Amino acid sequence: MQHIYADPTFQMACDQFWMIAEHLQIPMNMRDRLMYPKRSIAVAVPVRMDDGSVRCFQGYRVQHTLAMGPTKGGTRFGPTVTIGEVAALAMWMSWKCALAGLPYGGAKGGVYVDPRKLSGSELERLSRRYMQEMIPFIGPHTDIMGPDMGTNEQVMAWFMDTYSANLGHAVPEIVTGKPVSVGGTYGRRESTGRGVVYLIERAAHLLKMKLGNATAVVQGFGNVGAVAAQGLAYKNGMKIIGISDISGAYYNEHGIDVRAAEKHVRQRGDLAGFSGAEPIPADDLLTLRCDVLVPAAVSGVIHGGNAGKIQCRILAEAANGPTTVDADKVLFERWKEIFVIPDILCNAGGVIVSYFEWVQSLQSFFWNETEVVDRLFRVLEQSFGAVIRRAREEKIPHRLAALAIGVERVVKARQDRGLFP
Repeated sequence: MQHIYADPTFQMACDQFWMIAEHLQIPMNMRDRLMYPKRSIAVAVPVRMDDGSVRCFQGYRVQHTLAMGPTKGGTRFGPTVTIGEVAALAMWMSWKCALAGLPYGGAKGGVYVDPRKLSGSELERLSRRYMQEMIPFIGPHTDIMGPDMGTNEQVMAWFMDTYSANLGHAVPEIVTGKPVSVGGTYGRRESTGRGVVYLIERAAHLLKMKLGNATAVVQGFGNVGAVAAQGLAYKNGMKIIGISDISGAYYNEHGIDVRAAEKHVRQRGDLAGFSGAEPIPADDLLTLRCDVLVPAAVSGVIHGGNAGKIQCRILAEAANGPTTVDADKVLFERWKEIFVIPDILCNAGGVIVSYFEWVQSLQSFFWNETEVVDRLFRVLEQSFGAVIRRAREEKIPHRLAALAIGVERVVKARQDRGLFP
């Protein structure tokens, strides 16, 4: 079965799982059931292009476990999407939802495409056709989609409209991360970045570390990274000395004007040509000396080759799977130097507020942004406290503690439900 998911990211997720399975002493006959997805779907997505031709894109959806409730996860449009990558992200989402105490299993979807090369109308046709192909496999009580890399509120609105048109009435609860005008929730777009900032603040408090005038590097200046950079800079008074995106990495030892960088990206599409910082080699960004390092881009960027060179006090993993298992071995040895906020905790703000949006859509009863943010921070506080306590009690690294809590809860649900004959 494993060759279906042949991908370095899936292998990394499996290696992580085996590490925690050994720690928890999960019975061998349960391990494959916990690791491999419940259901994986591959679909052809034919789209008529603006020039009249028809291109067929490859689409995927992986539902990792249904033991906890319906599955939940984003849909990414990207030129590196594989079913293995999607399966890995779905597995991590299962542990993340369980750690946060949400009644979800993990899912993830994607289309192999570079969305930047599509016109607006082509992107709409691709989005609607992908959702149309997924209708037999999803539902508000089966699998709920959300945005991810390469998708946004508009794509979610097209998803919702396509599904609703098929059923003949509005079904806002089929997706999260949609515009407020069609049942979205206030604060969803900023939720992951806000959660990252909140947890950095909590880590700094534990370390008795003052964030004012401290330095930060944010790798990945997309939605999550930009919101996190803004919160660190303008809420906490930190100097953002390094940022990056697909165009490259940029450094300014005196601090980068985050608002100017955001304005540049809105106008130009990426950071290329940004005058407020000097270009540096992308590989050098993660090893800059700083107080807080926020990898907020893709998986596997911290590896055995650079983990020993990282020079930060707090490592806040805003991306999914930014740290490989080899790098973890190095960071485990450096636990007194580097306070790691693991990804399934650090970036959980998005799925937590997605859960709030789903609940509001189901009930047709909506909260204001203050209520949403307050509820978000309360859930994050419970999860953060649980991870820190587990790490201290068992004298284990934070990642191991976070995974132990999440995987344990899924195991308990599987055991209580039993194996269907």
